[in-house]
Amino acid sequence: MFTVIQSIILKMANSSYKKISLGMLLLIVITFSGCTKIIDVNLNDADPQLVIEANVLNTPGPYYVQISKTVNFSANNQFPPITGARVIIQDITGGVKDTLTELQAGLYITQRLTGVAGRTYQMDVTTGGKNYTAVSKMPAAAELDSVSFEKISRPGSKTDWYAVINYRDPGGINNYYLFTLFVNGRRINNTFVYDDRFSDGRYVSRTLRTDSAYINPGDSVRVVMQHMGKEGFEYYSSFSQVTGNGALQTISPANPNSNLSGGALGYFIASYTSTRRTVAK
Repeated sequence: MFTVIQSIILKMANSSYKKISLGMLLLIVITFSGCTKIIDVNLNDADPQLVIEANVLNTPGPYYVQISKTVNFSANNQFPPITGARVIIQDITGGVKDTLTELQAGLYITQRLTGVAGRTYQMDVTTGGKNYTAVSKMPAAAELDSVSFEKISRPGSKTDWYAVINYRDPGGINNYYLFTLFVNGRRINNTFVYDDRFSDGRYVSRTLRTDSAYINPGDSVRVVMQHMGKEGFEYYSSFSQVTGNGALQTISPANPNSNLSGGALGYFIASYTSTRRTVAK
């Protein structure tokens, strides 16, 4: 599911929530496949859980917080919005406190906050008599330098084109990245998440390998790079599986790791965002 929050960020983030993950469902099937007794597993028993999705970026605000609830496994992906919540985001470093207003049902908007690299932000959400808190530090600036292309000729078929990201990794610190690829305005549904364990301080050129070739000569290609903290890396990594080239292919549905206290699903991530556009040629 491509959420409202991710759409807002990336138009300049796949998150689906259910009561049971696909991996857990597969485990249930494998566990009981050798038994003769039929086990009736009720996937609709779990209580609804709160889902909070929020980002602070280095680009000009406003920023958005989306609050909803999970649905039963058999239901569609229409998640009920949570209205009337009290949402506050603080720039702890800069001493700015922003109380968000509800733009539409379940979607809250900042009034005065500005995201700045190196600053720490805290979000507090109060709804249903409970409080949910998360803290995230926006990393230092890291710019996507350019987007180039790798061309692979296959016998008896056309040449496959893949986008290549080029950037300098800031040295001496742990860095985490999320890359999102668009071709002719269409988001390609692969999650590219990387850290710098083997590239600290180096100039990086990495192919965004997808499950099939989506790029043709003359296509408009856009890549969004989000430089984020470890909590963001763990969130996106936790609901994805690693493909052969290190990219992460989204598995849905799933309940990713969350940096929110209080038992809510979702995330609060402050990230430094950089975008590059080019034409495949």
